[in-house]
Amino acid sequence: MPRALHRWDLDIAEARTVQTRLAARVETHDRLGQVRAIAGVDCGFEDDGRLTRAAVVVMRWPGLDVIESTLARVPTTFPYIPGYLSFREMPAILAAFKQLETRPDLLLCDGQGIAHPRRLGIACHLGLWLDRPAVGVGKSRLVGAFEPPGEEKGSSTPLVVHDETIGAVLRTRDRVRPLFVSPGHRIGVDSAARWVLDCAIRYRLPEPVHAADRLASSKSCGRN
Repeated sequence: MPRALHRWDLDIAEARTVQTRLAARVETHDRLGQVRAIAGVDCGFEDDGRLTRAAVVVMRWPGLDVIESTLARVPTTFPYIPGYLSFREMPAILAAFKQLETRPDLLLCDGQGIAHPRRLGIACHLGLWLDRPAVGVGKSRLVGAFEPPGEEKGSSTPLVVHDETIGAVLRTRDRVRPLFVSPGHRIGVDSAARWVLDCAIRYRLPEPVHAADRLASSKSCGRN
């Protein structure tokens, strides 16, 4: 496991300071190398939110067959506050990654990348912590303005804040609600969208994230 970037016993003001500091380190250009394994990451909660249940599913690329999956349960120590998801979920996610034998080359995270009020969504935070290319795959918009993409699979439009493109609004299935894709770390907007689309074979979510979602949500009370 890479060196810790900060401690986890933070209050809101401290967490905000960490986000601002780390956001300056996020790389939004392609630096991937060869991709042989892609990890999907998601969380659920048990015991009325007191226990975080993190799932990581690693799939081979190409082919998207499962190489391995891990699940970790960790007591939840940070409250649910929009914009601070990573402080609530990442301790469990890191515990799940610690169990992996495979080192993934790309992370697809259920949540935001730079499409975040302080440009540090969970995909950025995790990508920096693990020093891995990462993509945020949001099921809903957190920030930004956009025009709806076309109804066919593969249609996309820019997600924009103050004339800056921070992501793509991407249709991964015909006539199904789009995803909000944004760079997490070591990847650009266009590449992030292309990887999500290439991995979206059967479902709205890309296969690794869909598999992680199913593992994280089974026998849990779901995400807060």
